[in-house]
Amino acid sequence: MDAQGVIKYPVSTEKSLRTMEAENKLLFVVEKKATKADVKRAVEALFKVKVIGVNTFIIAGKKKAYVKLGAESPAIDIATQLGMM
Repeated sequence: MDAQGVIKYPVSTEKSLRTMEAENKLLFVVEKKATKADVKRAVEALFKVKVIGVNTFIIAGKKKAYVKLGAESPAIDIATQLGMM
């Protein structure tokens, strides 16, 4: 899968913004067939950051992924780049 096809869009809810600030994690809606490795590669390729871990879950028919970033790349910088902040 290509990086653009894996990541659909970021989610900016109150909970995701708190998680971004407290735990350096971003939340994305991803392609339903994408694996954790696909999500990791896509985020690293699109945003040029180091990904430590990916947790995925499916709710209301959508697959979402929490992406934990390395300490050298703050999630708030990526959120600003995406226009979430």
